[in-house]
This record gives sequence, C-alpha cells and structure tokens, in this order.
Amino acid sequence: MPVGGTPATSEPAGDGATEALPSPPPLRLPIWPLALMFGLVPIWWLAGAFYLGWPLLGAVLLALLLVRGRVPLPPGAGIWLLFLAVVLVSATRLGSPHSVLTFGLRLGFYATALVVGVYVYVVARERAAGSGVLLPLCAFWLGLVALGWLSVLAPRLGMTTPVEILLPGAIAAEPFVHDMVHLSTAEYSARSLNPIYRPAAPYAYTNNYGSAYAMVLPGVVAVIMLRRRGVLRWLLLGSLPLSLVPAFLTLNRAMFLSLGVGLLVLGIRAGRHGNTRVATSIVGVLLVGLLATVFIPVAQLIGDRVGNSGTNTDRLALYRAVLGRVGDSPWLGYGAPVNVDTVSAEAPIGTQGQLWMVLFSHGIPALFCFLAWFVVAARCCARAASPAGQWLAIVPVVCLVQIPFYGMANQNLAVAFYVIAFAMARTEDELAPRPRPLRDTGPAGPARGQPPPLPTMRGRTAG
Repeated sequence: MPVGGTPATSEPAGDGATEALPSPPPLRLPIWPLALMFGLVPIWWLAGAFYLGWPLLGAVLLALLLVRGRVPLPPGAGIWLLFLAVVLVSATRLGSPHSVLTFGLRLGFYATALVVGVYVYVVARERAAGSGVLLPLCAFWLGLVALGWLSVLAPRLGMTTPVEILLPGAIAAEPFVHDMVHLSTAEYSARSLNPIYRPAAPYAYTNNYGSAYAMVLPGVVAVIMLRRRGVLRWLLLGSLPLSLVPAFLTLNRAMFLSLGVGLLVLGIRAGRHGNTRVATSIVGVLLVGLLATVFIPVAQLIGDRVGNSGTNTDRLALYRAVLGRVGDSPWLGYGAPVNVDTVSAEAPIGTQGQLWMVLFSHGIPALFCFLAWFVVAARCCARAASPAGQWLAIVPVVCLVQIPFYGMANQNLAVAFYVIAFAMARTEDELAPRPRPLRDTGPAGPARGQPPPLPTMRGRTAG
C-alpha cells in the first residue's frame, strides 16, 4: 500500500523491472583552463616554460575531457587521429637516440592541438558559440602585442630562465632545446655590423610570431564584431594599430601573403553574399595597414634583408634535398629532420616549412592527412553566414597558405585549432534549424484574449 494511504495511480512494473532513471547531463567544461594556457603566455615565456610546458597544459584539458565523458568531436577529428597514428609509427625511423626528445616534443604539440580543438568545440557548443569562449584567445593576442613591443624596444634582451637552470646541462645545451628555454626578444645576426632586429617574443623564432599574428587577427576582428560595446571591444580596437609595428618589423613575407589571400577570399565571399558589414571591415583593416606603411618602409626592409642574405637560396636547397630523399622512405619518412653537409643552409633538412617537415619526417600519408584536415576545416567553416563567422572562416585558408613556408610543430598549431574549432561550432549553431512561433490561423487558433500555446523547442543535443 502506498505510504500515507494515497491511492496508487499506476500499476507496479512486473517481473522485477524498474523504471529507468534519466542519465545526468555531462559536466560543463570550464573556460579557466584555456585562460591558464593562452592568457598567461607572458608568464610562461618569462619562466622558460612556454614550449616545454605547453603539452602539460594540454594534458590538463585532456583530463577534464575524460572526466566529462560523452565528448562530441569536431569535423575531421578522425583524419587528425590517423595523422597522429602515422607520426607515432614513424618513430621507428629515428636515426639516433637523442632525436627521441625532439620527436616526443613535436608529437606532443600535434596531440595538444587536437585536445585544444576538441575542448574549444565542446565549450563553444555548450555556450552557443558566444564570444566569451574567445576571451582567452583575446588575452593571448594582447600578450602577443605587448611582447612584440618589448622586442621592438629591447631587441637585444636575453636572460637565463628558471626552466633552463633546472634542466640537465646536456639537455639545455641541445640547440633545439636551448632556443626554446632561453629567453630572447628578437632575432638578429650578432655578426652583422648593422643587424636587422625582427621581433620574436614569446617565440624562439620570428617566423612563428608572424604566423601566430596572421592566425589570431581574424579572431580578434570577430570578437570586435560580436561585442558592440564594452571595455574589451575598445581595448581590442586600440590594439589593432599598435600591433602593426611589431608585426611589420618581423618582415615575414608569408605572413603578408597568407593574410592577403585570406582577405581576398573573405572579400569574394562578402561580395557573393552582399555582406556590406564584412566588406567595410576589410576596407578598414586594409586602410590601417596601408597607413602603417607610411611610417614603416616594409617593402624596402624586406628587400634589404633578402638582398643581404641567402634565405631564398637556402630554402630552395632544403626543399630540393627533401624531394631528393623522400623517395627512399615515402611511407614513414625519417622520423625527424636531419643535419647533412650536402646543403649550404645551416638548418636541417625537413625544416623551413611544415609541409617539408611532415613529408620528410613522417612520409606522404602523414602529409596527406595533415593537409586534408585543413581542407575539411576550410570547407566546414566556409558555410558561415554571420560577419563574425565569415572572418573566422578564413583562418584555415591562412594556415594552408602558411604550411609550405612556416613550421607549425609548436604552439601555433593549437592556436589554429582553437580558432577553427570555435568557427566550426559557431557555423553549426548558425545553420541549426530554429523553432517557429505558432500563429493564430482563425477558428482553430486560441480564443481571443487567451495567450497562444508555447512552441515546442527542437534543436541539437549538446553531446
């Protein structure tokens, strides 16, 4: 008998069956781990942990994803998992034991990028792809601008970091590791009587700074479009012209090329959809950039640098060396770049561009997977309809242009996955069907003076 004498309203289930309880919703992922990873870059740089600590911060995100469970994967995640599998197998081709350390670090960057992408994708879906998900990326941008100006004002600044002191001497003396843990603000030739100082901080190499700048800029413009008012909007607006000085002084030709192609694609899409707001924003960015060239003779500086160095010759020599040797190990590559005496360039074979690194180190199948992911991302993001979404959609295009020229086995790959994963989630949210309110159709509708019935909500589940 029911407790309290209340009559039963339903028959008890027979054969010992019990009513299934609804499963609890998955835990909501916090944004603070992204802020810890991307928002505190100046601190990680000062500590010398910007490179070696990056995969550890990615491990924090992975742990939170595992605790949450029921994680939806962004489009193309399977392609990147296949890429990681090929890279892992290519470790069997490593030629020396000391190359295991650098191989493991590169693999950590590749895996961390996917973890960041999945984490941002889930967070963006949980929050309907609001601009708050991009706040850590905005902090990353502001840190990039601030450290870029430090590089301009103090280009010879360098110091030993705490991480460099804690590392064993043999490891810290390894050139690849030393560049990552020893603090320096700019790249320049110490043997030159009149060196050209190219901003690099927080990165070890100025090309990485230019690469990150081109990737993050569309995200910053998107946040400005999403936030019509507030301190952050004005702070980001003010940072745009300030950012041009360190960015232009990097003299990164591929940075200008990738941004130019991205803006061209954006302009074509805006014209096709008649989006005047996007077109106006493109004109604004271009005008600010052209105004900066009045004070910074970028073309002359790039010409002087190319004329006084063998950068083009060195790159072509390395590219020819990769093509000449890839036929001997096309499926798994050589595990890592190698130093040889057959080229005049000081850099190892398999560097000076992510395309060549993946092809030489991990083989043709790995390169196919690497490029395929960015192509899939570009196609998914291209469906964006909003002005902010269209700006975000050019980031995969920017990355595809950079791949032959810039290395991405570093933090920038996670930066790209951050922006692209958010763009994917926002595009899905824009294209999701919306519920339509019910209208009074006459006698069959609600009585006069009565509220209309509530519409039913149909949409996607969060996981």
